[in-house]
Amino acid sequence: MTVNGPIKPEQVGMALAHEHILVDFSGADVYDPASWNQEEVVNALLPYLQELKQLGFNTFFEFTPAFLGRDPQILKQLSGKSGLNIVTNTGYYGAVDNKYLPSTAFDATAEDLAQIWIDEYLHGIQGTGIKPGFMKISVNPGPLSDLHKKLVRAAAMTHLETGLTIASHTGPAEPAFEQIEVLKEQGVHPSAFIWVHAQNEQDQQNYVEAASLGAWVSLDGIQQDNVQEYTQRLQWMKQNGHLDKVLISQDAGWYEPGKPWNGLIRKYSDISNYLIPKLTTMGFTSTEIRQLIEINPAQAYAISIRKI
Repeated sequence: MTVNGPIKPEQVGMALAHEHILVDFSGADVYDPASWNQEEVVNALLPYLQELKQLGFNTFFEFTPAFLGRDPQILKQLSGKSGLNIVTNTGYYGAVDNKYLPSTAFDATAEDLAQIWIDEYLHGIQGTGIKPGFMKISVNPGPLSDLHKKLVRAAAMTHLETGLTIASHTGPAEPAFEQIEVLKEQGVHPSAFIWVHAQNEQDQQNYVEAASLGAWVSLDGIQQDNVQEYTQRLQWMKQNGHLDKVLISQDAGWYEPGKPWNGLIRKYSDISNYLIPKLTTMGFTSTEIRQLIEINPAQAYAISIRKI
């Protein structure tokens, strides 16, 4: 589900699985979308997306959640001007000790939260008619708090109604596996779950275990200066037969309200310019590279209810 409506998985093409256009770190209690000018953001980011399109990419999964700068109207404009499919999200972000959760989320039930997210999928975000194509939630890096378990349960309920994939900013393995267990308790198969920022887990055997369960392992934050680290992790997953459960991204961008943007936006081209050539020299085939940047994103974000 893109900001312009649904597409078939075979229309996804080469995709970036986790990037950002605009991020506002002010916090939910002072969050104000009037703090940025939509036209200015579009003009600032369009050249970077046009470059991405010229590199052969076709789809862009935009990971900025509600109360952190999600602006579906900006994404729709950029999609039209760049020719890229852009996918936005629903859900709430609990990491950073709940700084980005609206006050209503603390007392709301999981059912209440799920209904908000389901309504966005059914009717569009905040009256725009633009629908989310996945869920973005997040948790702190340690054991799950009761509040964060509630976010995961709400995500499970939303998935079972909509088929939206659950991408969770997580990091270490402990909360990743806890989330998988909560989802299973709710009847959701691990294949509906993306373990975001799995690169922050140092024991790579945990990647294999999560993939064996069916979960997606997302290695985010690829840059020119860390390509060696990521190629090693990808080689590990290849050797263990789980390259088909890996997502990769740069977690790049972005426009930040109130700060000078010129020269500070990180390009979306490091995977194309640095990672793929390195993988090729390491013996990755064109089929394996296509698996990573085309087949896996199309399958991971396909709208499909996945029950145990």
